[in-house]
Amino acid sequence: MTDIIAPAISDYLLEHCTPADDVLRDLAAETRTALPGQAGMQISHDEGELLTMLVRLTGARRAVEIGVFTGYSSICIARGLPKDGRLLAFDVSEEFTSVARRYWARAGVDDRIELTLGPALESIRKLDADPVIDFAFVDADKTGYPAYYAELVPRMRPGGLIVVDNVLRDGRVLDPGNDSDRAVRDLNDQIVGDDRVESVMLPVRDGVTLVRKRG
Repeated sequence: MTDIIAPAISDYLLEHCTPADDVLRDLAAETRTALPGQAGMQISHDEGELLTMLVRLTGARRAVEIGVFTGYSSICIARGLPKDGRLLAFDVSEEFTSVARRYWARAGVDDRIELTLGPALESIRKLDADPVIDFAFVDADKTGYPAYYAELVPRMRPGGLIVVDNVLRDGRVLDPGNDSDRAVRDLNDQIVGDDRVESVMLPVRDGVTLVRKRG
């Protein structure tokens, strides 16, 4: 495990971004209580606020999320969309997303979110091939990252933004002998060499890469 920032700095960061409301606080608490073994898959609040801000800054109307879990990131993305915006959310778990559905409704964003259960790659390939997606967030099975990226980039509009989570894998991407995180390491290398996009990797939590499709 590699700590990107000291715990005290982490607490300071959380104290100095827009605070979570009751919906997000309750969702985080229920996730920790009901799913203690998987709760670490939930994004932190500062990352959630970053997603909301990025959606708003890009003026996104059509968004895609690969990996929903209990819906924290979905709420953050949907809140950044306009009233007529749409988030296509893909996940494989009925158990996890049943929690998400309840909180989407409570947050008042359920009308903007369309959930599809099943393998995300199959769902993405069924989308229109035209470049109309404004924003995409990838936070699912790490072995699938290269394939998700390959399908998303052609479908992003010029100026569209892909946000890829967990690109540092607790620092394990630094170890070329670590095969378990090879897919993420390979994608990191692929992105920086892809002339269709421009990118920046940020030391946010477990690493976040912002990938903007060139116009």
